Formats: sequence, structure tokens, C-alpha cells
Amino acid sequence: MKQKLFALLFRLASIILLALPLWLSHTVAQAEGIEVVQAHLERSSEGYRLSSEFNFDLNRGLEDAISRGIPLYFTTEIDITRPRWYWFDAKAIKQTQTIRISYNVLTRQYHAAIGSNLQLSFNTLQDALSMVRRPNRWLIGGNDALVEGQTYDVSLRMQLDVAQLPKPFQVHALNSSDWHLSSDWVHFTYTPEPR
Repeated sequence: MKQKLFALLFRLASIILLALPLWLSHTVAQAEGIEVVQAHLERSSEGYRLSSEFNFDLNRGLEDAISRGIPLYFTTEIDITRPRWYWFDAKAIKQTQTIRISYNVLTRQYHAAIGSNLQLSFNTLQDALSMVRRPNRWLIGGNDALVEGQTYDVSLRMQLDVAQLPKPFQVHALNSSDWHLSSDWVHFTYTPEPR
């Protein structure tokens, strides 16, 4: 009787020990993604703006790459569609915004740039990443882009854009899991209020 109980406990312990690394790797893989904390559209005098906040941490490989002077590109995509019952959904707005984070080894400063319009310098990587995690309210369309009273489906995501890396690093990025950093698509609805 004791031998059967011991054999059963031994098998149970070995199954747990074999499954533990798989469970831990799954947990770590989930922790390396980008989480959309909040996102909503706001109407301003210039048009419609996206207010968003993201949460993520760079893994050791990405931190090492940026400290060696390789820029990282974070692209935010937004799609706004109007559902139609008789045909495909009508695309109202489709925009992307890329924020480039780079490190200058000579000045020992991090730089964050949105397109070619705005470039800011920071002393630490975390300060530079705060511009990616909580970007400025981004103008996505004019006041005439959306019809008041219509309900629109909004889809949003952010990802590390490896297509903008220098060519030799693109090949490495495709083969390395360190370079796969992305959020899932987040969906919500928006109805513009009359002014």
C-alpha cells in the first residue's frame, strides 16, 4: 500500500515539475507584451484626438540594443470604421503614428521623436519611454472626418515596428523573440456628440 502511494506521489510530483517550466514561460511571455491601459477619443477645435496610455517594459535584449545605438520604433495604429449592414464597413479614419527612441553614445542622452516634427532629449531610458507609454493627444482627423450621431467602431494597437530597423537588424529581429513586442487590438465604440 505504501509503495503504491509513494509511486502515485512520485508521478504527481514529476508531472508538476515538468509542467512548471511551461507555465512559467507562458507567464513571462504574457508579461513582455504591451497592454493598452486606456484609450478614448476626444473632440477639440482642430478635430478628433486620441488620448491613450500603454504599459510595457523592455526586455534585456531591447535595452541592450538601444544602449548600443540601435533606435527602436513604436507604431500606434488606429482604425475607425462605421458599420453598415448592406456592405463592408466604411473606413472613416486609418492613421499610424511612430515614435522613435534612440540613444546617443557621445552625449549619453536618449532621444524621442514623433515623425519629423518633435524631438525631445531625456537623461534616462525610462523618461524617454514615458513619451511612448503616454503619448500626447494625437490629432487623428479633422472635425469633418466623423458624422455626428453615428456610432463608429474604433480599433487600436501598438507594436515595436521591426520593419523600420536597419536591414541587418531586421533579419535578426525576425528570428529573435526579444524583438516581438505588441499589444492586442483593443476595440471600443465612439459616437460623436453634436457641438
